[in-house]
Amino acid sequence: MPDLHQIPHLDEIAHHGEYHGVGKRVTETFADRYHHQNKVVPSLEDAIRLTGLRAGMTISFHHHFRNGDHIVNMVLDKLAEMGFHDLKLAASSLSAIHAPLIRHIQNGVITHIETSGMRGELAEAVSRGLMDCPVVFRSHGGRASAIRTGELHIDVAFLGAPSCDPYGNANGYSRDDDEGIACGSLGYARPDAAYADEVVIITNHLVAYPNAPWAIPEDEVDYVVVTDDIGDPKGIMSGATRYTKDPKELLIARNAANVIDAAGYLYDGFSMQMGSGGASLATARFLRQKMLDRGIHCRFALGGITGQITAMHEEGLIDRILDVQSFDLDAAKSLKNNHFHHQIGATYYASYLVDSAVDQLDFVVLSALEIDTDFNVNVLTGSDGVIRGAIGGHPDTAEGASLSVVVAPLTRGRIPTIVKHVNTVVTPGDAVDVVVTDHGIAVNPRRPDVKEKLEKAGLHVFTIEQLQQRAEKIVGVPEPIRYKDRVVGVVMYRDNTIIDVIRQIDEDA
Repeated sequence: MPDLHQIPHLDEIAHHGEYHGVGKRVTETFADRYHHQNKVVPSLEDAIRLTGLRAGMTISFHHHFRNGDHIVNMVLDKLAEMGFHDLKLAASSLSAIHAPLIRHIQNGVITHIETSGMRGELAEAVSRGLMDCPVVFRSHGGRASAIRTGELHIDVAFLGAPSCDPYGNANGYSRDDDEGIACGSLGYARPDAAYADEVVIITNHLVAYPNAPWAIPEDEVDYVVVTDDIGDPKGIMSGATRYTKDPKELLIARNAANVIDAAGYLYDGFSMQMGSGGASLATARFLRQKMLDRGIHCRFALGGITGQITAMHEEGLIDRILDVQSFDLDAAKSLKNNHFHHQIGATYYASYLVDSAVDQLDFVVLSALEIDTDFNVNVLTGSDGVIRGAIGGHPDTAEGASLSVVVAPLTRGRIPTIVKHVNTVVTPGDAVDVVVTDHGIAVNPRRPDVKEKLEKAGLHVFTIEQLQQRAEKIVGVPEPIRYKDRVVGVVMYRDNTIIDVIRQIDEDA
């Protein structure tokens, strides 16, 4: 045994037999100190002042309320009222409900934006040159990675939570009762909470300590603000997560399920993710029937989770759910009630810096606005060049999965979906394996193994050029979009390198 008295100063400590601790001991009961020893502040304005926020800093938000979110507008209105300016807004995504940001950009409150996506009037205005500084678009995995490395440094995170206790343990639902506004998983808020200098939880439902289980723990939270309104849960269920009855989308979904099966990725214990969009989400319905017919199960389903995935879990068809975002209220309720429905953070989900969950996927089914003859995919800008969507986890999952399947109709109205060159490259063609349309299937030449298996199963495979020519024959060649030289958006790949830019549309020509 070592002689402890040889350690400098330890002999003196032992001699006196005193321990001074790291703080003053509290002898009150838990119930007594509960009301004054917590992180609740009187108002949002008080919380903002306490964070030390000032011009030039970065504020962040999550988007788990999707088009029902009220937090962004509430906080920005308060910041404008308090006289703030020259702030950078780093939201995990922005929706149509955030149109009031236009006014805050025009008034100089917000001068920079980083996000995964943008829709509605705000996106229209940005596409037409609203901002002096281009918007930076990152994938969900890319954003989490940028926050982790400090490339995207967050000074103050304002995070809405449907339940929180006075010490800051926050979650997307309330465990004790049915009060509050459920949004389910807070996966995209977790990097913000972990790495932001200051974290403010805004909740409409203060619950008793401890609010366990929690998505965000108290040690990552600095202030708690209680307000009456944080969002509308009905806005969670948006068009991108609808339950389709469209015959065309159902045909595509059935064909996608057949592709996955024929390619050899539907086996007992497989893993999967369904992207947003009607045909993509509907693919799970056809996979379910195949699983029932063969008596096989899925080890885990990943990503944005819908009620149909949770229903399959409750049937015993899916063992585990890894939920980074609950796409509807059924999924949010399942997260609360099912022990093996687990919420995960964006880093765990899709960061390229770690062995993330997307790297364990057998297959992913993804939607698209456009696919070109090099298999590049656009999910961000419309056929008119206007920003209309979000990168989301598209490139993260396409690269991570063993089989990436992109589903889309051959045409939308009079607009071709398969084109010679996409407007904006979001997911590069070398990460896309199969394209499934209502007019046929195309396999990337990089995957001759998949093509051989599909043809052996009796599935007719076209070249991507044949599908492009068919689309052109049906709807003709669209007029080229006219752009100005000015860059309004910078598109980052999942490793946070620039993959493309978005230019201001030219409506004067």
